[in-house]
Amino acid sequence: MTTSIDGNGAAREGILGRVKAALGRREGDAQARAQAYVAAHAHGPRPTLPADLVQGFVAQARHMESTVERIASLAEVPAAVARYLDALELPARIAEQKSHAGVCWPEFAGLDWQGAGLVVEARPTQGADRLGITGALCAIAETGTLVVVSSPCTPTATTLLPDTHVAVLSARDIVAGMEEAFARVRALPDGMPRAVNLISGPSRTGDIEQTIVLGAHGPYRVHILLLP
Repeated sequence: MTTSIDGNGAAREGILGRVKAALGRREGDAQARAQAYVAAHAHGPRPTLPADLVQGFVAQARHMESTVERIASLAEVPAAVARYLDALELPARIAEQKSHAGVCWPEFAGLDWQGAGLVVEARPTQGADRLGITGALCAIAETGTLVVVSSPCTPTATTLLPDTHVAVLSARDIVAGMEEAFARVRALPDGMPRAVNLISGPSRTGDIEQTIVLGAHGPYRVHILLLP
């Protein structure tokens, strides 16, 4: 006999519902208790951070081998991306393709990419794109880390598959530490995302002879465009 997945799911929910009723628990109680526990849980010892979180983040991001450029407005993003790509010492075969290899999140679709001499498409990466342009939910000053969450409008593969990842970040979204970052994640209006990605500089590994190699599991480069 073949039973559909939907049928199995309904049966499972029915069983769990009867167990909860027998225990006197209502739907959502467990989530509420978990949220209350997290809210009441005291933070452990934390390092002293600079009073200027933006300055602290920039220093840590550069320490993790990201590059950072401060720009004045969102409209400057295409020109800043083009300027960054022009400054890279790319192999000729890659440099020739750079204007036809970009993808971005939908929120950046309306920017003047063509005016900057770039062809950037607002779509999820298909694996062969060399440039991915994204935003970030927030960033962590303590570690120079970008926090990216998954959703239909924020495909995280764009941060992972292209050789070069450019992240557009607002200074007001820089928080002190991991605790504040995950508080923002928990406060998302649609609830917890399916995935939370913490990006601290380019992908790297030291598995082979303890030699650091960039780009082993993701981008070779992470460039951050920092807005006011």
